[in-house]
This record gives sequence, C-alpha cells and structure tokens, in this order.
Amino acid sequence: MAARRAQAALAACVIAVTAAASPASAATAPVGAGAVVAVRDAANPVTLRIPSIGVTTRVVPLRLDTEGRLVAPERFDRAGWNQAGPEPGEKGVAVIAGHVDSRTGPAVFYRLRELKRGARIHVDRADGTTVTFTVSGLARYPKNRIPNAKVYGSGKGAQLRLITCGGDFDRKRRSYRDNVVVFAS
Repeated sequence: MAARRAQAALAACVIAVTAAASPASAATAPVGAGAVVAVRDAANPVTLRIPSIGVTTRVVPLRLDTEGRLVAPERFDRAGWNQAGPEPGEKGVAVIAGHVDSRTGPAVFYRLRELKRGARIHVDRADGTTVTFTVSGLARYPKNRIPNAKVYGSGKGAQLRLITCGGDFDRKRRSYRDNVVVFAS
C-alpha cells in the first residue's frame, strides 16, 4: 500500500542499498505520459514486460530481512517486487529488482543497462490491469554510495525503479561493485 514505508536493498549480487521511501525527503518528478497515475490499493504485480530489451518475466513478492534489506529473488529468471513498499501504480516509488547474471550466464536483468529514455515498461497486475511507465533515466552507482533521496524519493505520483548489479565484479566478495538503477514514471 502507498502508506507503507520500507527500506529497500538487495543483498549480495543484486543490490546493497538501504533507503527509506519517504515523500518528505523526495525529489519532485512529474508522472510521465505513459504512467497510470496513483491508484489506492493497486493490485500486486505479476508480470513485468520491457519490449525494447526483450524482457517478459513473472514478478514475485520479495520480503525484507531483519535489517530492512530486500531479499533477492531466488530464481535468476524472475524479477522481484518490494512488497513492503508501494505496488506499481500507487503513489510513491515501487521497486522491482532482479539478477544481472548467474554462474551459468545472463539473468533476467542482463540487458537492463541498454534501456533508453522513452522506453516503455509494462507491469501487469493480479486484477488484470496494466500500468505503463516511461523510462526517464538510467544511472550506475557504487553500492556504498547510492544517493538514496534521488533513487527512493517518491516525488509526485507513481514511479518505478528497476535495480540490478553492474560495474566490475569483485571476485573476493563474489558481488558486483555497483548497482544499475532505471528511473521510470
């Protein structure tokens, strides 16, 4: 629900960020032309479609661990939604995360870094509705220096962040050093 606040971060391979999604600390950003404006009690997301990079995947709910970090999806071919935060289409920042790769090859968000401004992201929901977001930007941040207010600040209306790993792989830590963040509204 939109009123729920949560910290969002995936451990290890996906994302290592801690951030409170709070409208009070949010940067202002208008709802994009392709977005469905905030809906109270929107249905849970079930499918994510990003035609420009060939992604169609189920969306599974993700829980927070005891430290408030988002637990990564178990499967590499699925994306996961922060169920403690807003549902896609509700006012605030909905977060969907996925793996970039696995030991056997590319994972669901392998091509995320190829997304361009203006690309459409469709989230199909359990009630049969679809909310469409338009990509407004893409950034890569070191995991230990995520600008939380920029990434998780809710601004106005419904927003979406897609997050995966990126940058160099740290073999000693068995994790990527950066996170790739797609901004959409």
